[in-house]
Amino acid sequence: MEKRTYLLIVCLLPMLALSQYNQWTKKAEFTAGKRERAVAFSIGDYGYVSTGIDTAEILLKDLWQYDPNTDTWMQKADLPGAARRDAIAFSVNGKGYVGTGIDNANALLGTKLKDLWEYDPTTNSWTQKADFPGSGGNGIYFATAFSADNKGYICGGKWGPSLYSSQLWEYKPSSDQWIQRANFPAGVRYQLSSFSIGNQGYVGLGANQDVYKKDFYRYNPGSNQWTQIADFIGSERGSACSFSINNRGFICLGTNGGLLGDLIEYNPEINEWEVRCAYGGSERKNAISFVVNNRAFVGLGKGYSGKKASIQEYAAPNYANLNETELDCQIYPNPSKGILRVSTETYMEEIQLLDAFGKGCYRQTLSKSNFLELDLTHLPTGVYYARILVSNGQYIQKQIIIE
Repeated sequence: MEKRTYLLIVCLLPMLALSQYNQWTKKAEFTAGKRERAVAFSIGDYGYVSTGIDTAEILLKDLWQYDPNTDTWMQKADLPGAARRDAIAFSVNGKGYVGTGIDNANALLGTKLKDLWEYDPTTNSWTQKADFPGSGGNGIYFATAFSADNKGYICGGKWGPSLYSSQLWEYKPSSDQWIQRANFPAGVRYQLSSFSIGNQGYVGLGANQDVYKKDFYRYNPGSNQWTQIADFIGSERGSACSFSINNRGFICLGTNGGLLGDLIEYNPEINEWEVRCAYGGSERKNAISFVVNNRAFVGLGKGYSGKKASIQEYAAPNYANLNETELDCQIYPNPSKGILRVSTETYMEEIQLLDAFGKGCYRQTLSKSNFLELDLTHLPTGVYYARILVSNGQYIQKQIIIE
């Protein structure tokens, strides 16, 4: 006789991790205290955080090194240029780069900056490099930066009260030269997010003046061409964090008027976005992120209760054991009015449900079932994600739409 398990799902239970992966762990708080609008980069075995605004609305230019192995912070040489907020940072060939931004907490009183500084961790020293020439040489803030193909790139940003940029500029460290490249194809944009996978950059989100966006584009430095990829599946947003691990890109936190706390991953192989484990701390914007040896660290920023000093580490899924294909699983009807059936050839050992923001709704251990009937009629309409652990140790992920 076919074994059946009936589940009534109510979205009340907290998120539990898929396994030892796809989870957040709280780390030591940032030694220099609470701040937002800082920048971060990584070199070798260390992460670095610099600039930003503290709780007294004072702009900063200090530099701090984080050691993930000891979970400790150490202060390094200050940035020689002006204290600033909303700057950019990237790293290339063992050096870190920090530049642009604005030198006042009040944008109307501030000077837009165009300087670029190179940090050498072996000498703990900074060297000024060629000024950023974009936006007519007027400086830029609220831009985004990424590195690809041993070069740095700055895209978009704001350079006046109603002046925004769609420009992309390439910086070549070996010759200390800037070259203008093809403009961001969606027009002017600021508060963008970006990450790199392989030798290509990915840029999207942000705001077109006051309208938040969710489109995303891939930039190929070799051909100097942009290609639109799948739209981001989360809420439109600006001032989010972004990073990449194991050839996947991640978007976390940000604002769309309110504050967000989700984490969503991009898989370039199938051009799809997937919801991952929601941020381990509170919702926030203007946070920082950096990656050291495939370990991502996200923190600082501003939440509903003010500026933050907390840091969380994200452990990405083990993709060797994570199956996100159609393997051995059917969920039907889909879309549905809330009654669904789940059928697998391999026994199911666990099922979890996440909402579109990555928050867990349900988790249950199963006793070798290969058929479930789910009553989801108590849930609001929308998009959900079922994650199913099957007996061979793999996870299957399916999108569920409730109408």
